[in-house]
Amino acid sequence: MTSPAGPHPVATPNAPPVAGPYSAAVRAGDWLVLAGQVPLDPVTGRLVDGDASEQCRQVLANVAAVLGDCGATLADVAKTTVFVTDLADCAAMNAVYAEEFGDHKPARSTVQVAALPLGAKVEIEAWAFCPEG
Repeated sequence: MTSPAGPHPVATPNAPPVAGPYSAAVRAGDWLVLAGQVPLDPVTGRLVDGDASEQCRQVLANVAAVLGDCGATLADVAKTTVFVTDLADCAAMNAVYAEEFGDHKPARSTVQVAALPLGAKVEIEAWAFCPEG
């Protein structure tokens, strides 16, 4: 199947719905660009309670769901940006992040921000290389 010219949204039925005028994932040639995911339960649509590690686990499950809808996996991720509301949560976030990514270690930036949507403690956006075809 030939894709439309230029970047185009990809349907992500297994991920939580987006909360604004944007797409959860956009294909740009062989690249998938994922919007930031927060720890929303895709069934209830509610923020997962818990500490940064519990929230990070749900965030990465959401990232994996978006990737899966696009025909990719966490192993295809080349770069992530992690947003946290408290850098003191990095150790907890890193433990879950390392567990979920395993031996695959994408490039990453981590940034502390004043606040995240819905009061989340962690948000992660990603770029994945996933050739069309």
